[in-house]
Amino acid sequence: MRISTPAIVVALRPHGEHGAVVRLMTPEHGLQAGYVRGARGRRLRPVLLPGNQVEASLSARTDSQLAQVTVELEHSRGPLLQEALPAAAIDWACALTATALPEGQPYPRLYQVLDGLLAAIEAAPSASGWGAALVRYELLVLAELGFGLDLDRCAVSGSNDDLVAVSPRSGRAVSAAEAEPFTGKLLTLPGFIRDGGVASWPDILSGLDLTGHFLLRDVLTDRSAPVAGARSRLVERLRRAAGRA
Repeated sequence: MRISTPAIVVALRPHGEHGAVVRLMTPEHGLQAGYVRGARGRRLRPVLLPGNQVEASLSARTDSQLAQVTVELEHSRGPLLQEALPAAAIDWACALTATALPEGQPYPRLYQVLDGLLAAIEAAPSASGWGAALVRYELLVLAELGFGLDLDRCAVSGSNDDLVAVSPRSGRAVSAAEAEPFTGKLLTLPGFIRDGGVASWPDILSGLDLTGHFLLRDVLTDRSAPVAGARSRLVERLRRAAGRA
């Protein structure tokens, strides 16, 4: 196997005295893992940060063998890791990608949306500018893994008008009229998820409550508890940011 590809660094685990196993999200080959010699040295340590864009070369004698990887930095997001909220967002988005996706399966849409999310975190002056992009990325992860929500029509009436809630059991949308008797039992469906409009802080937080429910139920199993903890810390930071806005 030989692959040369642009990639986003999503995880790094020390291996041996100086090396590490890196996990890379690629546009055509999905999630790829490989060994980087000297990964913890002075030259490569700032390159192999989560969220960084690199040009990677992977080679292995067989598809089952752990690949040897060399990388060249294309774009660093290292400075963002000095800021608590952007750092938490990058940490979570990369950890979700590295944990949830099976290796070697192509997810070109996920690569594009992850790249867009990281760019939004870098460009936006505040978290309110990228919170909606984070919700959309989580929704896409659910969909690509087979746990997509059905948000096109009301689960009860079949109507596609005035959809305001989601059943926490079925993941299907519910209209305002049908949701009224179940106040407090349904998840809020923010309008920006369906219409692509501007998201307010309450919309963003409601969207994260929605995606978080299904991620924790369907994707992040018990072995993913540390990853779920990273998300909880991020959401708490976002709630505090919303309170100051």
